[in-house]
Amino acid sequence: MQGEPADLVRDESAPAELLLRVQSLRKSYGPTVALEDVSFDIAPGEIHALLGENGAGKSTIVKLLNGIVQPDQGTMHLGEAPYHPHSISVARQHGVSTAFQELSLLPNLTVSSNLMLPHAKKGRFGMISERQNLEAAEALLTEFGVTDVDPRSLVANLPLASRQRIEIVRALAQRPRLLVLDEPTAALAEPEWLFGLLERVTARRTAVIYISHRLSEVRRLCSRGTVLRNGCSIGTVPLRDVADSKIFEMMVGLSQRNTARSTVAAKQAKPSLQLQNVSGRNVRDVSLTVHDGEILGVAALEGQGQRELFRILAGLEKLEDGQVTTSGTPAKLANPKEALRAGIGFLPEERKTEGIFAGLRTASNISIAIAGKISKLGFIGTQSERRAVADIAAQLDLPVRFQNRAIEALSGGNQQKALLARVMVSGARHLVLYDPTRGVDVGTKQTIYANIRRFVENGGCALVYSTELAELVQLCDRCVVLYGGRVAAVYDGHEIQEERLVAAVTGHGEH
Repeated sequence: MQGEPADLVRDESAPAELLLRVQSLRKSYGPTVALEDVSFDIAPGEIHALLGENGAGKSTIVKLLNGIVQPDQGTMHLGEAPYHPHSISVARQHGVSTAFQELSLLPNLTVSSNLMLPHAKKGRFGMISERQNLEAAEALLTEFGVTDVDPRSLVANLPLASRQRIEIVRALAQRPRLLVLDEPTAALAEPEWLFGLLERVTARRTAVIYISHRLSEVRRLCSRGTVLRNGCSIGTVPLRDVADSKIFEMMVGLSQRNTARSTVAAKQAKPSLQLQNVSGRNVRDVSLTVHDGEILGVAALEGQGQRELFRILAGLEKLEDGQVTTSGTPAKLANPKEALRAGIGFLPEERKTEGIFAGLRTASNISIAIAGKISKLGFIGTQSERRAVADIAAQLDLPVRFQNRAIEALSGGNQQKALLARVMVSGARHLVLYDPTRGVDVGTKQTIYANIRRFVENGGCALVYSTELAELVQLCDRCVVLYGGRVAAVYDGHEIQEERLVAAVTGHGEH
């Protein structure tokens, strides 16, 4: 375990009576440490916020509380007893119930069936009684103020906001001692419905862990909040006594300053990739320009339209309105082939399911982008393939011995290098990179950064989304923030600072 963070804030307002006490939790997945040292407590009837950037450890805590994963170190106590659940059902038996951010409803079942599982009501002969379950589900929906949803409806046919409400009702229906809400208002059209329910359940001394990036909600609902950073609990603070700026500082640590080149040259360069009033699924009226020789970053929390925007540019999502221009020419983006023809090279979010061609050698995974150029009579010789990828593989530090291996035998970092090599060798002049260093080590990150910078210095441009704000601070010449599917803020050069990005991605930045 690492030493105590220098800026650790101690909680001077801890209540005398506790329902949950978490001490020194640690959880790693192989070499990746998800939680390093997390401690906090919560009292009966308290709504307690967990605050932190993406990747700070909030989701891992939710999994530990629900028995989905087990801690490597540390303890949890619920009431006076040690708490170590090994499944969601065991957590529920102890009085812990969760409304998950990634909804856990079964879409092929009705609302009624989802609400009654896993303890569906049965008739005289031990068979599930559809009538009894329907009546019980109607009673629950009425009790919790969801009167506009038919319990006989298939969950798959409901709008997202209704599914979110059913997820919350199912958690409340367990009559928990501890209710965990993970981004509960992300899809709610009327959050006041939830706020009223929380007032009712906390009056019955139910404790609530509230995870949200919406600081205005947190301040309204929560008395205390624990701030997480890089898997550590930096401190628990009474929210009425701490300013937003202090919370942001605790979330990101010491201020980091952008070290990318001046944007003066970029602004004088020609527009390379332009989006004008682009709209599509979860994307609304987005306009931005990336110039020759420029890296433009995109910062956003989960679900703010960034994934759909990047997939529109890659030809994988429909462009419903607006126009995309590459090097001054309107681009057709009906499919990935047309996107590449327009000069757009796309690095997808998930390398294993969207990127690599398992079963092929690494060199073949790279050269597939230029198969038509290097094939003869429909065949690609090994030597031709090796020559075609040699230069880009060397730039990305992929030795020949790796090129000859099946790509699934490589580490995640080397797989990511191969995918970036494929994009760069394709002839694209406009890189569209979705979280390009996700899940790779520090050395691989530096290699990827250097190659993106080299690419734009040779006249290309790059649009880069990253879940790591520090990465955007260090890498990008300019940065736009997406919030609610729209451009919420734009920062140039040395204006790109983590504190500003954190404020903007949570809806507190300047437009």
